[in-house]
Amino acid sequence: MLNCTEVKPGQCFTWENELYQCIDIQLNKTAMAKMKVKIKVKQPRTGVVKELSLIGGDQVGEAHIDKRPMQFLYDGGEMEVFMDSETYEQIEIPKDRLEWESNFLIPNLDVNIMLYEGEVLGVLLPDKVDLDLVECEQAVKGNTATSALKNAVTETGLQVKVPLFIENGEKITVSTVDGKYAGRA
Repeated sequence: MLNCTEVKPGQCFTWENELYQCIDIQLNKTAMAKMKVKIKVKQPRTGVVKELSLIGGDQVGEAHIDKRPMQFLYDGGEMEVFMDSETYEQIEIPKDRLEWESNFLIPNLDVNIMLYEGEVLGVLLPDKVDLDLVECEQAVKGNTATSALKNAVTETGLQVKVPLFIENGEKITVSTVDGKYAGRA
């Protein structure tokens, strides 16, 4: 068990038989009352973000999240298929649990799968991914007074704004945090 005041951002813990990941924590101590602890949390199973209000002496359970290196193999319709890099064991994760991540999944991409007591929680992507452009608007002459951007679509269907000098068919680097253009590949 762990005192709720010791929880750090990014750490996973259990409270009332639910698994949570701490996003932010605020401690408020007044002279006459017990310490109030507000923890902004995300439920890894559902993606729901909410706030927990605890008292300084409350105990939370420690949760150990395993991260296994895996490789994305292919899109199997309703499922995304991954392969363990060491044992070659394949696992399938439902597409509806990987809505954001599917914008960056290309064959042979190395990722980390988060597991809690054998249950798959999600996929940790690398910070940046190289994607091919399949569709790109033409640059309009005279739009170069400021850092102008144009619309483009990647091989995974992600829509991204790119600088005017990027051509159709080029490979670009995209940030997996916000889905924005990060440079040429």
